[in-house]
Formats: sequence, structure tokens, C-alpha cells
Amino acid sequence: MTQLLRTKNIDDLVDESHAEGKALKRSLGPWSLIAFGIGAVIGSGIFTVTGTAAAGQHATAASILKAPLLDLILHGGAAASMTGRPGAGPALTLSFILTAITCGFAALCYAELASMIPIAGSAYTYAYTTLGEIFAWIIGWDLILEYAVSNMSVAVGFSAYFNVMCDYLFGAHLPKIFSEPAFVGQERTQSLFNVPALLIVMVLSWLLVRGVKESAGANNIMVAIKVAAVLVFVFGAAHAVEAQNLHPYMPNGFGGVVTGAAIVFFTFIGFDSVSTAAEECRNPQRDMPVGIVGTLIICGLLYTSVAFVLTGIVNWKTLDNAAPVANALHAIGMNRLRFAVTVGALLGMLSSLLVYQYGQARIWFAMSRDRLLPAMFSKVHKIHRTPHISTWIAGLAVGIPAGLWDIDTFADLSNIGTLFAFVVVSAGVIILRRKQPDRRRSFRVPWCPVTPVISIACCLGLMLGLPLETWIRFVVWLAVGLVIYVLYSRHRSPLNQPLVQPLQRA
Repeated sequence: MTQLLRTKNIDDLVDESHAEGKALKRSLGPWSLIAFGIGAVIGSGIFTVTGTAAAGQHATAASILKAPLLDLILHGGAAASMTGRPGAGPALTLSFILTAITCGFAALCYAELASMIPIAGSAYTYAYTTLGEIFAWIIGWDLILEYAVSNMSVAVGFSAYFNVMCDYLFGAHLPKIFSEPAFVGQERTQSLFNVPALLIVMVLSWLLVRGVKESAGANNIMVAIKVAAVLVFVFGAAHAVEAQNLHPYMPNGFGGVVTGAAIVFFTFIGFDSVSTAAEECRNPQRDMPVGIVGTLIICGLLYTSVAFVLTGIVNWKTLDNAAPVANALHAIGMNRLRFAVTVGALLGMLSSLLVYQYGQARIWFAMSRDRLLPAMFSKVHKIHRTPHISTWIAGLAVGIPAGLWDIDTFADLSNIGTLFAFVVVSAGVIILRRKQPDRRRSFRVPWCPVTPVISIACCLGLMLGLPLETWIRFVVWLAVGLVIYVLYSRHRSPLNQPLVQPLQRA
């Protein structure tokens, strides 16, 4: 048990990151970090899961698994199975505001730790320095799930919008047999494999292997275009908002708003991926807080605007589909605007895929450098100085499942994984304040420990809004990870061999 709770020294971690053959190239500044964050956030869900958040999911024979865990606790399985999963309706704007507030508390905690510990592993590394190795493994395994299923969801959404683009330009879709998920939930479809979802992930993996500077440059261009597309939608469709579509404003009560917030939380995932770039940032102590907080503020303003316009131009009950924004514009005959938004959505998803693939490879890289994963994942390309093996394997791990399953299968798993990571990071701030109060902090969370405690409470509240089946899948994933840790990673850990590689300072 002592070994499981041993922590790494922050100074040792920083020294390791500069070791010969393990150092990553530092080339990112504050604006690149903000663009990196916006690239991950905008497009990761605003063009895909907003429909489900507004319309909800109807009751089915398996509704007890689809029902929010909070409903099961308060009302029991029978009541939950009658209601299904209620949506926010026109109150989707409130869902976004509630989620933005929750993420704001977590963002402050990330900013403090990222400026203190400028290492590639994000929440995994923070857990290693505050809670101990077993918690670091759990959160690292959790982050692998978060980044993987986030990108799977976005890849499926990209394929759907790519079909919309083909329909606009050529008047025809790609054959469904090769452009749609093979499974929707547990039901088999007529499709064999979603080929566009796989191909786009592999192309972006190639770009990431070429170098982070090149990837950031491409991301900056895509971010500029997709932000413009979001603004075009907001201002171009605002005149079509009808009051009747906004009533009743809260059709499923505040419970629907909370459930909607738990779903659209997926759209804010990405600001935390800025912290994975700490080791490739020129001045992380100054720039990481700017990148994280700046990303959240900009994205929060854009999201609430989109939510208001989207639920105002069509009835909220019609939004439950894989391309809600484009389909809503088509329904009201605004096809030119639909084309512009579709272009922005495609580029938005490209930049999201790019940043998530980047973040996922860095998590694998950090865990491998700590010997908790095989050594090949921490190999750095001799020319490009990127973790090329991690990047290619991460691409396959995302692309293949994205070709098989539907978007809703992935979004909730990503949500619960991210919320769990936020809880750990918020707890880490409190622990480090007590254990190392004199350590230099270029950014400090205000009103600590109140702010981190509020962050933890908000995250746990949103987790309760997720369905029972998501909790089951999450627990199974963590259980599999613990088995791997006990049988493999624990024996390879440097903390298990203190005389060979001392990492804990007196």
C-alpha cells in the first residue's frame, strides 16, 4: 500500500522531461495555446450532440440503463423507465451556462497545476505528484478513455457532416454501407464500416507525427474559419428565431436542464487538453493559465449564442440527429447558410480531432516514460521530435471503433471520464496547497479551498446526470485498468525500484 500512495517529486519530473532523447520540442506561445483549446472545444460537440441535449432520448425497453443515475436514486427504476432521458428543450442555453460555470471552476484548478507542473501528462501527472501512483494510474487510464471516445464521437460527426457537404455539392450521399456506423446502440445497421471516420483520423495522425509546430499552424487556420462559421450562423439565422419555438422554455423542468448540461458537457471538453501541451510550451508558467482560461471564456460565449439561435429557429423535438445545426437550417430553407455552417463544422471537427489525437498521444507518452506502459509509447522521432509510435497507435485505436459505432455511444463515456479527471485535479490543488504551501505558483486559484470544493461538487452533480449504462461501462473500464496495473505496470514502476532509480527526495 505504501508504494501505491508514493508520489513523484515535481522537480524530478521537470528534470526527467529534459532528459536526452525524451525531450519534446518547445514551440508554442499563448495564442497558439488558445487556438489549440478553441480547436478542441468548438466543433467537438456543438455541431453534433446539441440535438440530443435539447430533445432527449425516448423511453425504450432498456430505458432503465438510459435513465440518469440521479433519477434512479430519487425515483427508482420503474419511474425512470417510464420517462427515458429528458432533454433541456429551449432551456438548452441554461444547460450551457451551467456547464460553463462548472468548467470555469475546474479551469482555474487546471491553470494553477499546469503552471506549476509543466509536464505533458496533464491530470495524470498532477495525480502522480499529489495523490500517489495508484491514483495516477487510474486517472491516466481514465484520460485514455476520455480522449479516445471524444475523438471517436467527433469522427462519427465528421462523417455525418461530410455527407451533408456531398449532398449540397453533388446532390448525393456517399453509399450508406461505407459512410455510417455499423451499430447504433446494440442494433446492427445495414452499414459495414464508416470509412470517412477512419480515414480522417489517420490523415491527422500523419500530420501530428510531422511536428507540433506544423500541426499548430494548420489548427490556427481551421480555428479562424470555424469561429467565423459559428458567428455566421448566429447572426445569419438570428432573424429566423420564433417565440413559439422557445415555449415552453423548460418543458422537462430543471431536471431536463441538468441532464442537458451533463450531455453538452462534451462540447466543453478540450480546454483541459491545453495542459497536455505544457511540455511543448515556450513559457508554461505564464502562458498555460492564459491558454486554459482564455479558451473557456471565448467558447462559453459562442456556445450560449448558438444554443439560443438553434432552439429558436426550429422546434426542439426535431433536433435529435447527428447533424442538428445543418439539418435545422435545411428545415427552414436556409441552404446557403447551411453550406457555410457545414464547412465550418467540418473544419471545426478537424481541429478537434487534431487536438484530441495530440492530447491522447501525450498521455500515453507520459505514462510510458514513467514505465507504466510499454517503452515503445515514449519513443521520440529522431527528426520530428514527436512521440510517433504513440500517435499512430492512438490513431488506430480511435479510427477503427469510430467506423463501427454511433455518436451517442461515445459522448457520455467521454463526459464521465472528463468529469472524473476534473475531480482529481481540483483535489490536487487542495493537497498541494497543504503539502507544499511555499512552492512558487505563477497562477493561484482564488478563494482556495472553496473554489476547488465547488468544482468537485459541480462535477459530481453532472456525473449523476449521466445514464446508468455509462456508469457501468466506466466502472468496467477502470476495473480492466486496475487488473493491468496489478499484473504489469506496478512491477515496472520506478517507485517499485527506489535503489535503482530514486525519484522521491528526502
